[in-house]
Amino acid sequence: MLKSLKLSFRAAMLTFASALLFAPSLHAQFAVEPYFETGKPASDYLPADTTFNPAIKTPEAFFGYNVGKWHVRHDQLLAYMQYLSDASDRVSLQNTGKTHEDRQLVLMTFSAPEKQAQLEQIRQQHLTTIQSGKAGKSTDPLVFYMGYSIHGNEPSGSNAALVVAYYLAAGQDSRIDALLNQAIVLFDPSMNPDGLSRFAQWANQHKSKQLSKSPFHREHSENWPSGRTNHYWFDLNRDWLLLTHPESRARVTQYQKWRPHVLTDFHEMGTNSTYFFQPGIRSRKNPLTPDANVTLTEAIAAYHAKALDATDQLYFTEESFDDFYFGKGSTYPDAHGSIGILFEQASSRGHLQASINGDVAFHQTIQNQITTSLSTFDGALANKAALIDYQASFARQTQSLIKEDETAGVIIDQGKDPARFAEFLDRLDMHQIRYRTVTEDLSVDGKNYVANNAVLIAYDQPQYRLIKSLFSERTDFPDNTFYDVSNWNFGYAFGLTYSKLSSRQARGLDTSEGRASLMQAEQVAGIENAVAYAFDWHHYFAPALTQKLLQNGFTLRAANKAFTAKIGDTTRRFEPGTMLITKALNQQERAFAGAQALAETLSIPLYPITSGLTPQGIDLGSRNMAVVTMPSILILGGQGTSQYEVGEIWHYIDTRVGAQIAMVDLNKLSRVDLSQFTHVIAASGNYSAIGKDTAAALTRWVKQGGTLIGQKSALRWFKKQEWLDINIMESAEVDALFATEGLSFADRDALRAKKRIAGTAFEASIDNTHPLFFGITTDTLPFFKTTSMMVEDTFDPFETLATYTKRPLLGGYAASELVEQVKDSAAVVVQPSGRGRVIGFVDNVNFRGYWFGTSKLMGNALYLSPLMN
Repeated sequence: MLKSLKLSFRAAMLTFASALLFAPSLHAQFAVEPYFETGKPASDYLPADTTFNPAIKTPEAFFGYNVGKWHVRHDQLLAYMQYLSDASDRVSLQNTGKTHEDRQLVLMTFSAPEKQAQLEQIRQQHLTTIQSGKAGKSTDPLVFYMGYSIHGNEPSGSNAALVVAYYLAAGQDSRIDALLNQAIVLFDPSMNPDGLSRFAQWANQHKSKQLSKSPFHREHSENWPSGRTNHYWFDLNRDWLLLTHPESRARVTQYQKWRPHVLTDFHEMGTNSTYFFQPGIRSRKNPLTPDANVTLTEAIAAYHAKALDATDQLYFTEESFDDFYFGKGSTYPDAHGSIGILFEQASSRGHLQASINGDVAFHQTIQNQITTSLSTFDGALANKAALIDYQASFARQTQSLIKEDETAGVIIDQGKDPARFAEFLDRLDMHQIRYRTVTEDLSVDGKNYVANNAVLIAYDQPQYRLIKSLFSERTDFPDNTFYDVSNWNFGYAFGLTYSKLSSRQARGLDTSEGRASLMQAEQVAGIENAVAYAFDWHHYFAPALTQKLLQNGFTLRAANKAFTAKIGDTTRRFEPGTMLITKALNQQERAFAGAQALAETLSIPLYPITSGLTPQGIDLGSRNMAVVTMPSILILGGQGTSQYEVGEIWHYIDTRVGAQIAMVDLNKLSRVDLSQFTHVIAASGNYSAIGKDTAAALTRWVKQGGTLIGQKSALRWFKKQEWLDINIMESAEVDALFATEGLSFADRDALRAKKRIAGTAFEASIDNTHPLFFGITTDTLPFFKTTSMMVEDTFDPFETLATYTKRPLLGGYAASELVEQVKDSAAVVVQPSGRGRVIGFVDNVNFRGYWFGTSKLMGNALYLSPLMN
């Protein structure tokens, strides 16, 4: 029996082996198929009745796989867009700039072939029509600006752009012909190439053949930092006004060059949502935006609804999102007479993810963005006459508003820091805001403006509404819920003195065009018998020059007190913070020439001092001339910290100071030899994961001379570790400020909004005799507050160096209950610890890279910390 069983088994095995030998396709027969394939050919995403030029490759033919099977990287996207530009006579492509990571920014222009050679003429005629305020002709083309995926981890937009671009380049039907004959389509396929590439790599590297829809799967939970942001971890969708980054500058340049009728902004939101398109909440639009803007948005929205209904998709409007902050992609156009439209698609955050509405597949997210791209074309063309008329009426209404306004313009003082002022003017230039140099002395409301050291921004210009928003001091709002910040005043952000002028004050004021006659940095000739060179600390880029000099081997001293010195035949006063390069400590003669060359790159004058004995104040060899050392900087990052704030700190130190940094994740801090660093910086975050031993090591490090810097919620950790002796208002105390009697469940959201400070400017009194505030010539400074966190005044004048004033609210919304608590609270605290010191910023001094007025405090903390004990 056993023998027969063995023979039977042997026969079976031989039969199976024979099958393997003679059936080469057996592997394919037994291969496990993917659970859910997300990709589709381009034609499947597009209207079924469309035919295509066979000479132009589809995306799937170009890449070798269907759109949506993989997340497209920026280099792939760019390659296909370049191919379409070469293959189709309907499209031209121009390079508009580069990202921080040197990825190419491009803008494509689609039109009927015969219009391609006339684009510049069409553009100029379009701008002339807008500026005239006269109604355009019915034959004038509409101008679209189609923008995709400004958040890199919201990739359905850029992946949809592959298909929409193919449709415009190769599609053949009457619908496309009508569009290309009646419109110019500007096409920005990836507004954040660095973030898109970062996220594509993440999603693709974690994709399984058996797609995982679990929200807990690593594919759907990005590492830190996320792909939402650009290279320095900034949210580019908040940068349209601020123009901190090259991506935004390139984009706004093209926007201003064309001033489109319609601009689209394709985003994603939480997986458990559906699909959103504007209009948003009407009561929360910016009051400078006409109601007609919302009406036209509603008219186009009807086409989105029809298109999505046809494919059985869920969607919503008039909820959650608002149009108040002019610095977002869907609201910046509103200040210019364009219709900005926000789209938000529930995100698959990978290739497939489960949600409360069923499985969200990547290909479906792409499909919806394609659907609403096409419905935007349809809706705008159907309302073409109204859109053309709206831009003309917007210009006419703007002129009416100018005439009704009692204010004629704003005068802004350059102060003593031409570099910071130049940054301010550069942004005005990019927004095409005109200004003139004031060439006579003027006094307004007790503020003195010196000839050739101030500019006038007149309201009587096309950018009136944008200018009004940039200098808004409004604190009262009909709806106090804000999706983003409620104030973005440029005067406050740049720490500039300004006044609003009446028509009487502005009338007859002597001015000259542009900035050519503005006072420039002093030019001081070198003196052969100089014993030292000095430079002032009030220049914004003084920390950068200090870093350059230290890197080049110079020995520097920083004055802790004021002094006067002989400069040739004159005597000049130098304020605390002045940097000194002495011949005694920098022996070689050529060193002075090298220092001069470095200073010239930053337009900072060096003053040759002829004697170490000063007429007044400390002498050059004084013990109050502190040794300046090159900082070695560690920034705490990684999971648990705010990627935005960490990125802002990194960006300031890297691009505006030019110092090296070490970014260390919290979970690796225990392995770091802290003795290698002079400064440790902690942004907002949850630091509970840092163990007792690591915290103790930080305590020892500070006491041995280190400088520990924290901001916002990091101060809670500092308090817990007893690095700062402060009292922080807890959330329960904030809750207790607001009565709840008589409220219903429907009042819950309004109450939450009252408890929140979303982004508001507050004024603080500062102690500019302290090294942390050296170089700041005023005794108050606007800070930007984005949380309701407050720190009590320590009532120690040597520790609490900035306190919010008794009437602190400058601009933006804050409930009166919170303003009362902000009043007299601390803004900046510095406390000694052994030979070191701990610096606490209650608010974000580097907010979005444009709050220049307070970002200098970070530079002071890096280079003047030896003066603080």
